[in-house]
Amino acid sequence: MNAGPRAQPPSVNILVVEDNRADVRLTETALRHAQVPHRLYVVGDGDAAVSFLHRRPPFDGAPRPALVLLDVNLPRKDGMEVLAEIKDSRALSSIPVIVLSTSARPADVQRAYELRANCYVVKPVDFSEFTEVVRSIDRFWLQVARLPDIP
Repeated sequence: MNAGPRAQPPSVNILVVEDNRADVRLTETALRHAQVPHRLYVVGDGDAAVSFLHRRPPFDGAPRPALVLLDVNLPRKDGMEVLAEIKDSRALSSIPVIVLSTSARPADVQRAYELRANCYVVKPVDFSEFTEVVRSIDRFWLQVARLPDIP
C-alpha cells in the first residue's frame, strides 16, 4: 500500500490577501516553481477578500480558493475580521486559512487560533527566509496535506 502524499487536483486556486505589493511579489516568486499547478488570486484589503470569497461584485464568478494566505494588517477590514467571517460561514469554513503576519505577539497568535486559523506564520523580513517560508507552505499544504473539495 502506498503511504505517500495523495494526489491533488490538477490545479489549486490560492487566494492571497495582502496589501504589501513586495510581499505579493515574493509570494509569487516563491510559488513559481511549485510542484503543484496553481492559480494565484490577489486582493489588497479585507473587504475585497470577503467579496471575492462570497463572489460579490466585482468578483462575481470568482473561483473558490482551496487555500487562503491571509495577512493580519489590512486596510478596510483587518485579517482577524476576515478570518472570523471565513470560519463562521458554512460555505467557507472548510477552506484552510494560513495567517501570515509580521507580528509575533502571543496575543495575535492566540487570537488567530481562537478564530480557527489553520496555522499562523510570522513573516521573516529577510528575502531568502521569506521565500523559504512560502516554499514550506507549498510543500506542506499543496504536496503533503489533502485539501478539501471546495464547490
